[in-house]
Amino acid sequence: MCHPAWARARAAAQRLNDLARLRRVRDRIDREYAQPLDIEALAHGVNMAAGHLSREFRLAYGQSPYAYLMARRIERATAFLRRGDLGVAEVCFAVGCPTLGIFSARFTELVGMPPGAYRGCTSGAAAQQAARPIRIQEAPVTQLQIA
Repeated sequence: MCHPAWARARAAAQRLNDLARLRRVRDRIDREYAQPLDIEALAHGVNMAAGHLSREFRLAYGQSPYAYLMARRIERATAFLRRGDLGVAEVCFAVGCPTLGIFSARFTELVGMPPGAYRGCTSGAAAQQAARPIRIQEAPVTQLQIA
């Protein structure tokens, strides 16, 4: 029979191994956000089951792999839209979103305004407020009052 300390040590080592694999998944999403990625391909890349990867990713990072991927895409899209040389549809496909409808809905949810309106406001307080996507479990940014 195994000593109880050995079981705890093995569980801790497994947890560290899982966290390293989750970091590899997160890094792959950060690198390949514009590519068509799905949970099965991500899980296969780190030798995990798709359901296990999704559960562990949510525990480690507070959101699903898909939500993390879309947040990366929207962050990159805001940079493209601020530049102003691409249209909304071009930005949508440049960041890897499959449809303009999904892109617009998710952009509006995370940024707080539609991509066309965001592209139109290139200066001022509205652009600064909208420049940073709102994430799940993140408190909204408030203005500091200077007396």
